[in-house]
Amino acid sequence: MNKRQAVVAELPRLRRYARALLRDPVAADDLVQDCLERALSRLSLFKAGTNMRSWLFTIMHNLHVNAVRRRHRAPDGEPLSPGVEDGVAVQPDQTTGLVARDIARALDLLPDDQRHVVLLVGLEEMSYKNAAEILDIPMGTVMSRLARGRERLRDLMEGDDPTVLRRVK
Repeated sequence: MNKRQAVVAELPRLRRYARALLRDPVAADDLVQDCLERALSRLSLFKAGTNMRSWLFTIMHNLHVNAVRRRHRAPDGEPLSPGVEDGVAVQPDQTTGLVARDIARALDLLPDDQRHVVLLVGLEEMSYKNAAEILDIPMGTVMSRLARGRERLRDLMEGDDPTVLRRVK
């Protein structure tokens, strides 16, 4: 498989991660497109024998972080088309939709560093090593952020809030 085919093979994973990260299909598609544009324009910099998936996710992560930084510096604006539907032809059953909503809300409440690790390892099933390379942090930090993120998600999904619950001796 050549480099371009390897990039194309990673498209479904890139889209899934971008949608989970941004929770906006249009913005996610834009992020994937920017990632592909950057990757294809710099394909000669990819080192043979390394992990194409990690390389692409690193590019996507860095683009996302840069965009977040830019947004924090820019004044707030209104969306161009508020209220646009996702375009889903068939709505999921009620229970599945509620669980998905609760998980999305719980993920929103996680700090960004924990959310990124939970999405990479949990959703994208990446190894700790690959997640560490993508986020440019030590593998031990990935493991601790993942443990704290999973624990916080469990607390949120079960309705427990550790900041409220205090044990009295």
